[in-house]
Amino acid sequence: MENYEEKAAACTLNRIFGFKPAIARALTGKLGCAAAVFKLSREEMEAIFGPGSPYPDKLNQKELEQSAAELEWLRKEGFHFITPGDGIYPDALLECPDAPAGLYLRSDNVSPSLFNAGVAVSIVGTRDISPYGREWTYKIVEALADSLVRPTVVSGLALGVDGAAHEAALELGLPTIGVMATGIESVYPRMHSPMAARMARTPGCALITDYPPFTSPQTVNFLRRNRIIAGLSKATVLVESKVKGGGLLTANLAFEYDREVFALPGRADDIRSEGCNRIIREKIAEPLTDLGAFVKGLGLGLLTRRNKAVLEEEISRVFSPSESEEDVRRLQQVAALIKKNRGITLDEICSCSGMEYREARRYTGMLETEGIIYTDLLQRCSIVFKNA
Repeated sequence: MENYEEKAAACTLNRIFGFKPAIARALTGKLGCAAAVFKLSREEMEAIFGPGSPYPDKLNQKELEQSAAELEWLRKEGFHFITPGDGIYPDALLECPDAPAGLYLRSDNVSPSLFNAGVAVSIVGTRDISPYGREWTYKIVEALADSLVRPTVVSGLALGVDGAAHEAALELGLPTIGVMATGIESVYPRMHSPMAARMARTPGCALITDYPPFTSPQTVNFLRRNRIIAGLSKATVLVESKVKGGGLLTANLAFEYDREVFALPGRADDIRSEGCNRIIREKIAEPLTDLGAFVKGLGLGLLTRRNKAVLEEEISRVFSPSESEEDVRRLQQVAALIKKNRGITLDEICSCSGMEYREARRYTGMLETEGIIYTDLLQRCSIVFKNA
């Protein structure tokens, strides 16, 4: 049976000490549980916090009643609040000195195995993802999906690398956890609402946050959220990051937690790779250059890649029933150019192939419609077909 008194107390401590979770952790460690904090006398509280502290005034019955009402609202909405003593709270997070007093949870499949059944790997990076970053995010998740021990992918539900990691995990059948910087009832950015809903109803997947309901997405919230991403995981992978960014902060936090950190190397003059190259240079992260070695180093076993269709065969399979033999050949030619030259533009495809611009645009449009390539706003093309 759930201990509602303890949950209400933990919920209150989380709200009051949200930005100073180490205090809540110290209190519950000293007293044995969160509920014991609210049974202290005024004198006992002042002895703990010292004279002039605002906390004795905040740790009161009114705050507990607010938390009880909040827990009832969560129950009616189908959400949950989990605490360190309920068997569901992530064990890995408890290893961190600044673990939150509780977590709000959205999942249709709540069980002790949700967080504690296996290995978790965080994949983070810039919102301004490049075709190179998108391609490698998919490759990294694919390697994890093809390992003997399939881990959970953790990220922050943001645009760019985060969203690409969650999407790839869902596509490849890996469980994935989204750590939010808002209240549990909302999704930011809103365009990720369908993906978040899919995560909530998929076994092994969940959305979590330590922010109370109806918390808006303020900048400082994302910084606080990053410690949970790092703390949940055995390893953190930084795909792309500028010299300042949330993904870089997450990687540094993972290093402070004595977790494994990897970074995808990039071009020396690429602003999106400056953060990755820096933490590799500073020995904070290992360069991720060999996916097989990466998976094996995490203790996930060897890659067990299935026999996969080559790109040409897939294009033939998809287009031969409806397109002419010449069109299929030209589609294969365009795809081969894109595979060899990541980020190639339509003008460059025309130059290399001798095609007219309208032909190249038609063929790239057909390939993108079938999910074989991706074209960004600058008309740069990259392969995203997972078997390529």
